[in-house]
Amino acid sequence: MTNTANMPASNSDTKHVVVVGGGPAGLAAAVAASKEGARVTLVEASDELGGQFWRHLPAERAGAKEAKLHHNWDTFVQLRESVLNADTCEVLLEAQVWAIEIENAKPVLNVVVGNVDDGDRTPMRLYPDALVLATGAHDRTLPFPGWDLPGVFTAGAAQAFAKSERIAVGERVVVAGAGPFLLPVMSSLAAANAKVVGVFEANRLGNLKNWLLNAPWKLAGAAHKGGELVEYLTTGIRYRIPYHLGTGVIAAHGKARVEEVTVAKLDSNWEPIPGTEKRYKADAVCVSHGFTPRLELAIAVGCEILPTKFVRVNKDQETSVPNVFAAGEITSIGGCDAALAEGEIAGHRAAGGKRESPQLRKAVRMQAVFNHFASRLEAAHGIRKGWTKWLEQDTLLCRCEETKYGSFCDTISKTESSGLRSAKLTTRAGLGICQGRICGRNVEAILTQLTGDSSGDGARTDRRPIVSPVRLGDIAHFDNKQPAPSTSFESEK
Repeated sequence: MTNTANMPASNSDTKHVVVVGGGPAGLAAAVAASKEGARVTLVEASDELGGQFWRHLPAERAGAKEAKLHHNWDTFVQLRESVLNADTCEVLLEAQVWAIEIENAKPVLNVVVGNVDDGDRTPMRLYPDALVLATGAHDRTLPFPGWDLPGVFTAGAAQAFAKSERIAVGERVVVAGAGPFLLPVMSSLAAANAKVVGVFEANRLGNLKNWLLNAPWKLAGAAHKGGELVEYLTTGIRYRIPYHLGTGVIAAHGKARVEEVTVAKLDSNWEPIPGTEKRYKADAVCVSHGFTPRLELAIAVGCEILPTKFVRVNKDQETSVPNVFAAGEITSIGGCDAALAEGEIAGHRAAGGKRESPQLRKAVRMQAVFNHFASRLEAAHGIRKGWTKWLEQDTLLCRCEETKYGSFCDTISKTESSGLRSAKLTTRAGLGICQGRICGRNVEAILTQLTGDSSGDGARTDRRPIVSPVRLGDIAHFDNKQPAPSTSFESEK
């Protein structure tokens, strides 16, 4: 889907801003850049705008009360209409940025547009003057015995089914992991008529208490988050859903699919406490232990990555690469409000606007508030090292290559290597079809624990030169299949 028909003839003096990602950060960036006079191309891999946060039914079968199912829905509608109706904004849906190259010190985006199942998608290249990366994040799930059974889902996948299709992933569902994301997942499942057996948060009260006790006035700007919390707690009470602190799913059991789970109390380091195990009947388990930012494009363009595995940005959301900006959950996990503020600043500055502009005052204020909010989230809900204690020797670490935890540890011990490249080649962990998206961070964490060396050979599992699968047929005749120059690309040819 594009709106190129409404675009005016290109002016060579008009700055071209490409925004990758159509979630809160990407939409805010596209609108801000367009308002500042830039020509904007918004690239979104899905067939709908909204990202993971605003997943919704398609327009042809939208719910009558869609607004009640999403936070900040009015904001989404306003942003969506702004980008679709702006004469200076082109929207590419079902568009995959599969690689970024550097030509003359500038990024060039290789894109294929069209349904992923089609055999003849349209290839194109984008040559931005400024680039905004708003690629978001996906669930990080820690392995446990039985996590490869059918019926084990990421919490994000379960919520996607519930939001975009009104389908519950099971009849009796366990929600487990860490972080506030467990609560909206619980709420979405309950609204889809699932019986939520319980929500099991790995962190104990001691891990969470500083959330409010340490300088609570600094959270004043995020006070509305308290209202969201009350809403989720009310849902839990209405549906009689137990919420357990300091507990986690340490095993799933079943033959053809999940039938039961074992839950145990965890200490402050997330090590299971012997003798506290309890079994629950369930046909689905939804697990999330936080999020992994999608860094492939940021790494491909040369952005500096922090030790915390996020893109380093300055106060203007500019990365270490000039004219490349990043916003949303690739810079920190701060939620929708943080993404909106960061996206607005990134788009405005990418288009050449000044930070001191009056229209940025609210965004700058919210940026500071939710950067602090994100740091508190990580401190309260971040992963603790003791989780490896619930693994067994035959627990799958890499599901693609069927690498087991025991064989991985044994191989690392015998090779005496702390390098990630060596570990992948000798154990095959991370070399499967998902290219380490699911197991990569876990492989890195276990390797560090085993060797005591956090730097290793400097390799990282997030480096994927081919960002997403693409058919050779789609790019075989890339140069001569380029679409004829349109008004939206005339200055690039």
